[in-house]
Amino acid sequence: MILKAHKRVEDLNFWSWGYGYLYKVRTSLSVGGKLSDEVCTTTGFRKTAFRDGMFYLNDRVLQLKGYAQRTSNEWPGVGMSVPAWLSDYSNRLMVESNANLVRWMHVTPWKQDVESCDRVGLIQAMPAGDAEKDREGRQWQQRTELMRNAIIYNRNNPSIIFYESGNESISEAHMADMKAIRDQYDPYGGRAIGSREMLDSKVAEYGGEMLYINKSAHIPMWAMEYCRDEALRMYWDDYSYPYHKDGDGPLHKGKDASAYNRNQDSFFKESIIRWWDYYRERPGTGKRCSSGGVNIVFSDTQTHFRGAENYRRSGEVDAMRIPKDAFYAHQVMWNGWVDVEQHSTYICGHWNYEQDVIKDIMVASSGEKVELFLNGKSLGYGERSSGFLFTFSQVAYQPGILEAVSYDDNGRELSRDKKETAGEPHHLTMKLIGAPDGFKADGSDILLAEIEVVDKNGRRCPVAFPMLSFVLEGEAEWRGGIAKGEDNYAFAKTLPAECGIARVMLRSTRKAGAGKLTVSSEGLGKTEVSFKSVAAKSNKGLYSYISGDYQPVFLGRGATPKGTSYTESRHSLDIVSATAAVNEEKTFAAFDDNELSEWTNDGRLSTGWITFELKEDAIVEEMTIKLTGWRMRAYPIAVFVDDVEVYRGTTEKSLGYITIPLKPTKGRFVKIALQGSSTEDDAFGSIVEITGTKELDLYKSPNATNAKGQLRIVEVEFYGEK
Repeated sequence: MILKAHKRVEDLNFWSWGYGYLYKVRTSLSVGGKLSDEVCTTTGFRKTAFRDGMFYLNDRVLQLKGYAQRTSNEWPGVGMSVPAWLSDYSNRLMVESNANLVRWMHVTPWKQDVESCDRVGLIQAMPAGDAEKDREGRQWQQRTELMRNAIIYNRNNPSIIFYESGNESISEAHMADMKAIRDQYDPYGGRAIGSREMLDSKVAEYGGEMLYINKSAHIPMWAMEYCRDEALRMYWDDYSYPYHKDGDGPLHKGKDASAYNRNQDSFFKESIIRWWDYYRERPGTGKRCSSGGVNIVFSDTQTHFRGAENYRRSGEVDAMRIPKDAFYAHQVMWNGWVDVEQHSTYICGHWNYEQDVIKDIMVASSGEKVELFLNGKSLGYGERSSGFLFTFSQVAYQPGILEAVSYDDNGRELSRDKKETAGEPHHLTMKLIGAPDGFKADGSDILLAEIEVVDKNGRRCPVAFPMLSFVLEGEAEWRGGIAKGEDNYAFAKTLPAECGIARVMLRSTRKAGAGKLTVSSEGLGKTEVSFKSVAAKSNKGLYSYISGDYQPVFLGRGATPKGTSYTESRHSLDIVSATAAVNEEKTFAAFDDNELSEWTNDGRLSTGWITFELKEDAIVEEMTIKLTGWRMRAYPIAVFVDDVEVYRGTTEKSLGYITIPLKPTKGRFVKIALQGSSTEDDAFGSIVEITGTKELDLYKSPNATNAKGQLRIVEVEFYGEK
């Protein structure tokens, strides 16, 4: 028997991004007027919608931006054996980088991470299990069983908004299987079910590839992994100790692995470039849009290492959750629901160099222009690229203060950032980071100790790399810091600071009491911190204290704002039909909102044209187009509006779409005509895991490579006056 109860509830505080507002719902079962059972459920309430190619949270469009991460989310020295407060610490850092989504890769997240995301206000994409591509028979049954169980287990957690049915596309029949499970076990949860890819699915409620840009006017399309480059936090640039030349490192599987061995300068730049691909196709840029994407990964991990060290370092923070410069770049770019709502600026790197260093300075900013000052003297305005990146070429180092100021188009200051030269390393500082409710003597609680190398004025020394020696006394167990490289420092009590900072971990014992941690370094003296663990109640060896029940919620971003989250930056012009010299029955494929279909001619230059009819006369100002072979193939084309030429040139290579400005011209018919042979050359060979076999180019025929007179259009859109 299924019992249903409903009652209208007024004045609810909705759960939202960075606003983990939760309620305790008590459910009582009475039989014959006598209480039989009672359950208290911690949950939250929110509204969702998935339409027009966008995701709505509490009636407001949210562009999805965040990270892909394995739910193991491990820490050095302890793996997954971490208390709930430390999960909150890590997941809240994602929110503080202005991420709103985490995609837990391959396996259903453990309950501690699920509940943690509830508390910090971080949306989750929950997979059903680890399996690449589709499966048949018993393997498919196992995945559906796992999805059913995961839904039942997690359906009261408000932060779960996407159910992921596989790590790659599945058949329409199998997608229908998964949707039926969702409908049966979570019919009112307001969650979309889909999978990676699913670009032309009639059943899936969201989709999107990894690495390439997808758009839709129907279901949300967001990138499952959009940047896979890697960089160690300790490598600033080519000019700073330990002088790691960008890209230096061993081959990976016999191939160049420079993208796995970046320094912070390069990683910072690449993070901006890759996000810009998605931001410029955000909601508000036309009827078809990208709903965002997630970067892989958030924190460095001991799995899947590809660079010189023994762990993966593609995170925006290192394994001890110390931020890299790319973390701050994302803070700048992601500071809003769709459009930037709070302006910010960040200077990449540090300002402690040798006197003869001359280098490019990069700044991430949401302003329209950025001015750089060195010791109060203007160095002019930076060259803008990828929307958020401003580069100042060949800046000669002088000690002092380097300051970046951003402005709007009218010259009004929006934000600023500065770097200050630190003096010589003078002493060490140390602080403890722990649970808000104290250090529990349950044998599993964790304390983080953060050590900084500072000058006499207390400023961190960014190029200091001293060896640190630790002595632990009292009721705690030493777990150490990051273990990497040739000299593996796992559990070592002597290990290096990196860029003037280090973190180590202590784990509680089962005996309450005091303890002391002392750190020293040659020439820097020593410092110490004291701590005290508190007793945890137990019954026959089982502790009654459950960490997650005592952690506070994070409400820092506030409730969902009122009003729209984006400005309509351009107006879509509807296409009603198209004509062509050949394959006219397939011309609709060039504007059918389906990225797995295309219109193409027959390879002859004379047939390389297609004409689109607009719904009505309009001033045509821009064209956005996705051409087959977008990563490798360049097409020489001309564009005409009512026979007036409005563009002539060769298309850029891209990871999906390109936008071409047109000479504003009024008309109804827009013709795209090939002007010569296309050319092929990989423009993105240095991007990690971008290969010819990975590109979604499903349309190549055996003679396509030699058919230089082919014009092949996946999707085209035209835009006019706002």
